[in-house]
Amino acid sequence: MTAIQDLRQGLVTNLQTISGLRTSIDIPDNPSPPIAVIAIDTVDYSQAYQNGLVRYNFQVTVIASRASDRRAQARLDAYISTGASSVKEALESDRTLGGVAFDCFVADMSNFGTVSLGEVTYLACDFTVQVLAS
Repeated sequence: MTAIQDLRQGLVTNLQTISGLRTSIDIPDNPSPPIAVIAIDTVDYSQAYQNGLVRYNFQVTVIASRASDRRAQARLDAYISTGASSVKEALESDRTLGGVAFDCFVADMSNFGTVSLGEVTYLACDFTVQVLAS
């Protein structure tokens, strides 16, 4: 079975193609936006042929800025859209994640809005990323 840390690192590597976006494979206590935080959501075993395929569902939370920042929504809009800042395009730029996966794709974006971490409110959204690996 593929190590989850290897899959996370592959997602981080893909996201590093977005200029200025920090990444973290651990949930930070005090994030420094803009930052993409990668967390495992669910693991679906036995997808094919004697456990030969596993679907890993990751949640990539993109924290754009403090909610009070006037540019926060524009920054988050850029991460959701197509182009140089597109999180979807970056995550799918190497669908094998450096050779540790069969495929990966962004299934959806959700939860566009505010999130409170500590005593600070940020503007953020979540991307659901499905990774197929052995």
